[in-house]
Amino acid sequence: MPVAELLPVTDVSAAACCSPLAKETITATDAEAVARTFKALGDPTRVRILSIVASHADQEACVCDLQEPLELSQPTVSHHLKILMDAGFLTRSKRGTWAYYALVPGSLDSVAGVLATV
Repeated sequence: MPVAELLPVTDVSAAACCSPLAKETITATDAEAVARTFKALGDPTRVRILSIVASHADQEACVCDLQEPLELSQPTVSHHLKILMDAGFLTRSKRGTWAYYALVPGSLDSVAGVLATV
């Protein structure tokens, strides 16, 4: 008996096996921005910094408020703060010799929104 008679023929074209997209996907540019955001949050120290700043009155903290609980030097804390600023989580204001960092309103909500759409 020929093999073709024993085996059913299956359509293996892309149209036969792939379901259509039900909604828009993220663009390459948006994916890069989201990846930068997640990279900033990929370090436990930076997550703790956001938690400490968010826990302060007015969601604002001085570098001096962060050094002791993190047990890190000022330059190391400043490095992490810069990454969080570049990712859009914090803003900086200078008062005398101290820099104060505030949580950007809605910045953590935007991360939650991205996760909800995945």
